[in-house]
Amino acid sequence: MYLFQNLTSYDDYLNKYELHNKLGFERDESIEFMTTDVAIRNDLNESVPKSPVYGDLIRLHHLILSRKVTTVLEFGVGMSTVVFNDALKINEKKHGDYVKSHLRNENPFRCYSIDTSEKWINETRERYQTSNVVYHLTNNTMQTFNGRICSLYDNLPNIFPDLIYIDGPCRYYVEGDVRGISSNSASGLPMSADVLAMEHFLAPGTLIVVDGRGANARFIHANLQRRWLYSYVAEYDQHFFELVEEPLGKLNKIQLDYCLGADFYDRVSTS
Repeated sequence: MYLFQNLTSYDDYLNKYELHNKLGFERDESIEFMTTDVAIRNDLNESVPKSPVYGDLIRLHHLILSRKVTTVLEFGVGMSTVVFNDALKINEKKHGDYVKSHLRNENPFRCYSIDTSEKWINETRERYQTSNVVYHLTNNTMQTFNGRICSLYDNLPNIFPDLIYIDGPCRYYVEGDVRGISSNSASGLPMSADVLAMEHFLAPGTLIVVDGRGANARFIHANLQRRWLYSYVAEYDQHFFELVEEPLGKLNKIQLDYCLGADFYDRVSTS
């Protein structure tokens, strides 16, 4: 997978950045980096994961650093929020002067994390140090997008992210129905369309990561209109969409040159 060519050792990466400490866990020498051990958030019980899914978290951290990401839009607060915060702080220290001098970004190196649960937001804010995170509480309702039944958050932060992470909403927290169809059931499927609604505001180089949520990822893939490089990695159960278009203008080109480099233009020319 081209996004992780330089991620050669999960174990070394975890030791270098001490993500376990930042999440409040001891270093377990028996970690299985690809094992998912997560408690499901549902309508009766909002619980924290039993243990971090380190493989997922390390990849997210790596993406922020390797792509010199300045703005994250995250759907679904969780341990990923803590990891985004840490990686953005590193980027701010390493690239802050350049970004502020050369790029147009009003408040760089922030993760805007959206959730429908005030309790979940408050617990994350109180449990962890997340000074680079802006929390955004809003409802999520069943609506339509181009006639397709889906869900949309009622409002979004007015930002232009270079990385979007979709791990929400929890289907049990989607309100209402459209013609009787709702995701709020044990057999329901999450089907958010927020990235589709905002697609034409996104700049070339934007990366969307969908964590699991296979039906939702297929819905997004089927309805995106611009030129996206799509990859699904079964080992991770994650979907990746990179917007591989020529720069919009001078400022976007400066950002692409600095953050993604020549490899990005190779993907543009071959996709």
